[in-house]
Amino acid sequence: MHYFTYKNNHLFCEDVSLEALAQKVGTPTYVYSQATLTRHFKAYQDVLKNHRHDMPNHLVCFSVKANSNLAILKLLKNLGAGFDIVSQGELYRVLKVGGNPKHVVFSGVGKTQEEMTYALKKNILCFNVESEQELILLNQVAKKLKKKAPVSIRVNPDIDPKTHPYISTGLKENKFGIPIQEALALYQRSSEFSSIQFIGIDCHIGSQMLSLDPILESVRELKKVILDLKQKGIHIQHLNIGGGLGIPYSKETPPSPQEYLKDVLSELKDLKIKLLCEPGRTIVGNAGILLTKVLYTKKTASKNFIIVDSAMNDLIRPTLYDAHHEVWPVQRSIDTPRVEQRRMTSVDIVGPICESGDFLAKDRKLAQPQPSDLLVVMSAGAYGFSMSSNYNSRPRVAEALVSGNKFKICRKREALKDLIRGEKP
Repeated sequence: MHYFTYKNNHLFCEDVSLEALAQKVGTPTYVYSQATLTRHFKAYQDVLKNHRHDMPNHLVCFSVKANSNLAILKLLKNLGAGFDIVSQGELYRVLKVGGNPKHVVFSGVGKTQEEMTYALKKNILCFNVESEQELILLNQVAKKLKKKAPVSIRVNPDIDPKTHPYISTGLKENKFGIPIQEALALYQRSSEFSSIQFIGIDCHIGSQMLSLDPILESVRELKKVILDLKQKGIHIQHLNIGGGLGIPYSKETPPSPQEYLKDVLSELKDLKIKLLCEPGRTIVGNAGILLTKVLYTKKTASKNFIIVDSAMNDLIRPTLYDAHHEVWPVQRSIDTPRVEQRRMTSVDIVGPICESGDFLAKDRKLAQPQPSDLLVVMSAGAYGFSMSSNYNSRPRVAEALVSGNKFKICRKREALKDLIRGEKP
């Protein structure tokens, strides 16, 4: 079931008219569907629940970097989610919504001493450690606090995830993780780290992956490591397989979370070990859209431009990754298909920012929108608002969460005074 649908040629999110929402909230605005978020999270949770007899106490840790809005974090917490964080600020957000620190894993290659101290004091589940120097510092910080830091070493298996190079993380040229042989050596030196408790092993090879092959290849490598460590008397309590499963932005056909987890569990059926996964995009990506308004149309000798009130500071993925997002009109034409086809033109949808790279979509076939018409940029729930900025001194946009026939503003639109908070002339 799709929760962004046309009713009488007007686009709805669940049972809320996006036209009516725009009239009340304004544009640009990110709009999220609670029903979609719930369905996508349960796609993971339900598979793992059904396999608890094989591997008890599995945990689905939502990747907070994908979307850190408090309303979304609270919804997922109430559904039983854990959280994958990459900063002190993300942990602060999780705790603000009542998240259980024992359901939090801390990833990232550049954790500071301050962040380590904060997370240790909050008693998180695990640190995913990505270098020997990080492990040494964490040991020192934990010793000062008279604590044992729970650790998984993030292994880099040098496996090509076959995705965009900017979101590939499991190749030897990437900054993430530790090569397998080096990781094995660190586990075997556990006696040197008196304030570290090695409890797991972690791997995340990339994002927006459309094939299970590289994922399963990495799982097989991790299984070898776990069995090797077991022979050496080192018992791993959990395996964190990361996230990275892709979503359909346009015509992609990624595996479903159910296929993904069932195949992973099949690979690991001989190991009685707790399984963690860190989905982000698959939960929130297609649960959110960016609602925007047409400001002007502009025709040149070679291009038709649709200038809208949202820009690369609001959604940077097209500029940064050349990412594709479908664009739909909020009010669909009532013409016959043949008349509609004649009215279609190729357009670039661009924003007001003073950069030629400021675009949301290029060379799209649309019935020529007019000023004040509303458009939606689809599949914008992940890495949309969380990557937004105030570039060109543009206030960040509002966020709304829809449930059934109601919605709430879960982040107010910034005002001009918010742009200069903390500054002094």
